[in-house]
Amino acid sequence: MEVLTTDITYLPFGHSMLYLSSIMDIYNGEIVAYKIDDKQDQSLVNDTLNQIDIPEGCILHSDQGSVYTSYAYYQLYEEKGIIRSMSRKGTPADNAPIESFHSSLKSETFYINNELNRSNHIVIDIVEKYIKNYNNNRIQQKLGYLSPVKYRELIA
Repeated sequence: MEVLTTDITYLPFGHSMLYLSSIMDIYNGEIVAYKIDDKQDQSLVNDTLNQIDIPEGCILHSDQGSVYTSYAYYQLYEEKGIIRSMSRKGTPADNAPIESFHSSLKSETFYINNELNRSNHIVIDIVEKYIKNYNNNRIQQKLGYLSPVKYRELIA
């Protein structure tokens, strides 16, 4: 892991708003950490970041959302020896890989079948299955038609 990107997406499904915080390894596009919660707060992003061991000197890119610019998140960066990188204000294209993943997740699951989004438990289950499938089975042309996990295993 050398360069990671992170973002939060809204999941306005079920009986309330849910939020997905995820971290992607830019090297192979693998989602290396994620958390779903009903609150978009500091603990959502901190808990997501704390799921993985990040090598010192790794770059973590995010947008300039309040949870990423907070002092608490800055302290976590410092503790882990992470190099901070942030998008320009109002420029989602600067964070395109994770934005694209979130867009694909929603368009390939929730937007095609509104019957699936009746409860928060169903939404969480759909997201967890999608991420598992994306990491382990979904081939990508840029990875030589391998899944992110297969590519990482082959190169390692």
